[in-house]
Amino acid sequence: MTEMKLSDFDYYLPQELIAQEPLARRDHSRMLVLDRRKAAQEHSYFYRLPENLNPGDLLVLNNTRVIPARLVGQRAEGGEAELLLLHRHDRDRWTAMVRPGRKLKPGAVVYFKYGLEAVIEDYAAEGQRLVRFRGPESTELLLQRNGQVPLPPYITAPLRDPEHYQTIYASIEGSAAAPTAGFHFTEEVFDHLSKKGINWSFITLHIGPGTFQPVKVEDIRQHRMHREFYRIDEETARQINESRRRGGRVVAVGTTACRVLETAASSDGVVQPQEGWTELFIYPGYRFRAVDALLTNFHLPRSTLLMLVSALAGRTRILEAYREAVEQRYRFYSFGDCMLIL
Repeated sequence: MTEMKLSDFDYYLPQELIAQEPLARRDHSRMLVLDRRKAAQEHSYFYRLPENLNPGDLLVLNNTRVIPARLVGQRAEGGEAELLLLHRHDRDRWTAMVRPGRKLKPGAVVYFKYGLEAVIEDYAAEGQRLVRFRGPESTELLLQRNGQVPLPPYITAPLRDPEHYQTIYASIEGSAAAPTAGFHFTEEVFDHLSKKGINWSFITLHIGPGTFQPVKVEDIRQHRMHREFYRIDEETARQINESRRRGGRVVAVGTTACRVLETAASSDGVVQPQEGWTELFIYPGYRFRAVDALLTNFHLPRSTLLMLVSALAGRTRILEAYREAVEQRYRFYSFGDCMLIL
């Protein structure tokens, strides 16, 4: 495969198109429909999603729930410290990103409100730390009291309601970021899907902050993805395989669901129930095994997410669609509009 440059995935985006808050009616987001069999693009609205799908198609959504994973406290010797919780090991122990890293070595203690303390126990992979919490009440309660929702860096407006940064079906706690392609769903949309005979199922992938980390190598093949924990239960695996057997399309809702399905699928597209860690990096040249279509938001320039959608629809086609979205004043990123790739 020829070298693929980071600069190949750049595009111009005016700052004012970065959405700072969700629409009052989630399902009224605009939706750019990109049919790979046709040359034209269609401008639509998300509430019309069922019109673009067929009876027997299966939507696969990520039911992870964002936790108040950002903690700001004080180091024992003075000075501010920040922890970003990534993965829970047991009742009191977490893997976390820490700042300032050079000050938070094993043995260091960070103090928070309500008597919560964090002891840095050991180093972990990728500059992270193993952290043990202690306090006068349960760790879970104290983390809820101290924690903040860790918003992406491009959202600078205050979050008026933490539920705005959750999908309506979020149920399994553990994410440091939301699967934002799911923000557009409402109960009304699910009702319309059901009436048309379009099914849905859930996987879980707990999104880490690495999803916001930039690619730093010019040859993107040298990039290494962050590890994220995922789970596919028996019923979801059955639905996916049954849908494919009957000729229905598997529609991944978001890049997180897409990566889980592609991680779990065998060479012939069969998915088994499983859990584990994925580091799958999807970029042009990748051959999809389980995913037939993708619902996704608009992604940052030079990001691994833009590379993933380019792998599915073609880099040139995606960049043309993004230019069209900019010209048509679509709203971008987490709270923005979406694209349906068929």
